[in-house]
Amino acid sequence: GRRQLIVYRAFFEPGVHGWPDHACRGCSLGADQVGHLAHLNARNTTLAYASRAPQADIARLKQRMGWQMPWYTITDSFDKDFGVDEWHGHNVFIHDGDRIFRTYLINSRGDEAMGTVWSYLDATPLGRQEIWEDSPEGYPQTPLYSWWNWHDNYDAGADKKWEEVSAAGEAAFRDKGEQ
Repeated sequence: GRRQLIVYRAFFEPGVHGWPDHACRGCSLGADQVGHLAHLNARNTTLAYASRAPQADIARLKQRMGWQMPWYTITDSFDKDFGVDEWHGHNVFIHDGDRIFRTYLINSRGDEAMGTVWSYLDATPLGRQEIWEDSPEGYPQTPLYSWWNWHDNYDAGADKKWEEVSAAGEAAFRDKGEQ
């Protein structure tokens, strides 16, 4: 239901070292780095993992490792079609009405830098969606820091006090830079 989707192709399937107890060591290290998903979701972005393992094995592994991301079973040629059948990688998609666009692929050496809210958002077409970004007309943008929230509090709506605090901090930073 979100406009942006990031899909990580993880190697967890027969033939991968560690199967069936573990996913690939590199993919597992990457999964251990994933920040709380509520922050991405607040920016209209979903992160999901995909591999060829059956759902029962994925559920068991996620439970054991404490991972929270949605994780799907690839049953078609998705990984081959999007360049991640023989190597790990993140594909980024955005939908515009009924049309879906693949906007980014990061794999190989750049892929292991992913995991933070910022690295994920910076790879998406809408970015962090803050006013400092040079974005096309009509892109969603909010004041710097104003959307930040506790991961269990995004549903509560805007926090006017936090908006005042973040605006004051930004103004002080800007004033100091002008001096």
